[in-house]
Amino acid sequence: MATKQRIEVSGIPIDVVRKDIKNLHLAVYPPNGRVRVAVPDRTNDETIRLAVISRLAWIRKQQRALARQQRQSQREMVTGESHFAQGRRYRLDVVEQNAPASVAIRNSRTMELRVRPGTGEEKRREVLNRWYRQQLREQIPALLEKWEPIIGVTVAACGIKRMKTRWGTCNIEARRIWLNLELAKKPSECLEYILVHEMVHLLERHHNDRFRQYLDEFMPQWRMYREELNRAPLAHEDWEY
Repeated sequence: MATKQRIEVSGIPIDVVRKDIKNLHLAVYPPNGRVRVAVPDRTNDETIRLAVISRLAWIRKQQRALARQQRQSQREMVTGESHFAQGRRYRLDVVEQNAPASVAIRNSRTMELRVRPGTGEEKRREVLNRWYRQQLREQIPALLEKWEPIIGVTVAACGIKRMKTRWGTCNIEARRIWLNLELAKKPSECLEYILVHEMVHLLERHHNDRFRQYLDEFMPQWRMYREELNRAPLAHEDWEY
């Protein structure tokens, strides 16, 4: 079972996770540059500190890059705002009419949101999120059909929900995958990468060398997709990858 603690190295808080792995893994996570080190169970604090110190320049470079990264402000669901779908930026056009609410991409620049007169911000947001959810649902079956025979696993269920701390999760016992609704805003290859990532957990529970070897085998370009995901504009909410 993994154990967690927090230490500080040169003024930088470090989340340390000890678990059943062979090698030390250090990562800097968006949106705020949180530093996490996963280490084998018996690794002592001094070894961890030395490992972090040896990577301080790299850590600070990653944190500066994240600080510069584009971040979406809180959306107010009004005409003229920028909204994203499958990695593309659109200008929102809110149209009031006495008809059922709907969302449509009208051209390469415009996302049209049709709502009844007097519909408030939260209801408009619900309509858009419902559309995002449908966009993901339409993509998932073909991706599962493609990847199940490649990876050699069967997914019992794949759902979509809002998550503040994960792009995706996998319940290994139930063989159920959950994907973050936010993925509807990201490039389609990012959705595919996260789905494959979670499917690989059906072969290997932990993020260890064996897990990465599987990803290298099934999706050699997975690191490029991960970088693309982290380059995409960050949502207003503070959540991690």
